[in-house]
Amino acid sequence: MSSFTPLPAIVAGAGAVVSVGAWVLTRVARWRRKSPEELERLRRLEVNRRGRITGGQIVDLLEPEPPEPAVRFLVYKYEVAGVTYEVSQNVSALPDVASRAHLMLGQLTSVKYEPQTPTNSIIACEEWCGWEVGPASAGVREESEIIR
Repeated sequence: MSSFTPLPAIVAGAGAVVSVGAWVLTRVARWRRKSPEELERLRRLEVNRRGRITGGQIVDLLEPEPPEPAVRFLVYKYEVAGVTYEVSQNVSALPDVASRAHLMLGQLTSVKYEPQTPTNSIIACEEWCGWEVGPASAGVREESEIIR
């Protein structure tokens, strides 16, 4: 009787262990992967946390035609170090802001931007809004209230 295990059996066993390990790692990676909505929420919160404030103006509201999902993009412009930026932010995930977006066209607002990447900016997030959102103001701020 031989105590020698054939090489093919060892290779097959090792291959099975590697396959199971790879499957487990793939499942964990998928489970931990964040949705695009979650990534955008985290981006907004990071800009809010680290950003600087400048004055800006809301210039347009983009909405798809009725059969499309209710997505609202506010287009705004602002200036940093002599450069004017015009960008948009999807405010659909922020119900208070999205519901008053049509009132803000042409209005002045505060903008938070990332100093190293000024195009990375927000006009609102879950913890901050560039204009008053309360019912008394109906979403409109006076120019003197804008933080420059």
